[in-house]
Amino acid sequence: MTKYVALLRGIMPMNPNMKMEKIRGVFEKLGFHHVQSVIASGNILFESHITDQKQLETMIETALPEHLGFTSTTIVRRREQLQKMLEKNPFHGIEDTPHSRLQVTFLKNNPQPTIPFPYQSEDGSYQILGLQDNALFSILNPTITKTPDVMLWLEKQFGKQITTRTWKTVHKILTKLND
Repeated sequence: MTKYVALLRGIMPMNPNMKMEKIRGVFEKLGFHHVQSVIASGNILFESHITDQKQLETMIETALPEHLGFTSTTIVRRREQLQKMLEKNPFHGIEDTPHSRLQVTFLKNNPQPTIPFPYQSEDGSYQILGLQDNALFSILNPTITKTPDVMLWLEKQFGKQITTRTWKTVHKILTKLND
């Protein structure tokens, strides 16, 4: 069986239907094994015999509104894909501090970037280091701007089928996948 993470967009734990135990239940109904969540923001780990990631995404995106009444863009990555990402470490030498939040934006589809990388915002509030394996790596200065503002800008550039996680969360996900 292959180990995966499903990265769900727009999960708000305050919504009773978006509680991790309910979402995990949907994954179990789909026949996935060893279903776990990491942080209450829509990171679901599971194992499956299915190897087609697009098929898995479609199954999950179909089941969530059916069982819980909400839709969520779902991006599935194999454990090996996250491992490769961490090994390449696009943030090499850059620390996560109160003035520099390291973030990864996962893209569902192959992007056609219209901006050069690295990209620096006019006000210096964020920088996009680059694109690798359908993921953007950015540094946000939260003393100048807020994450939702940068996410809106990313949506304009790359569409709404994206979801963002901190670099620390990606590490936590991979650690759990390796257990």
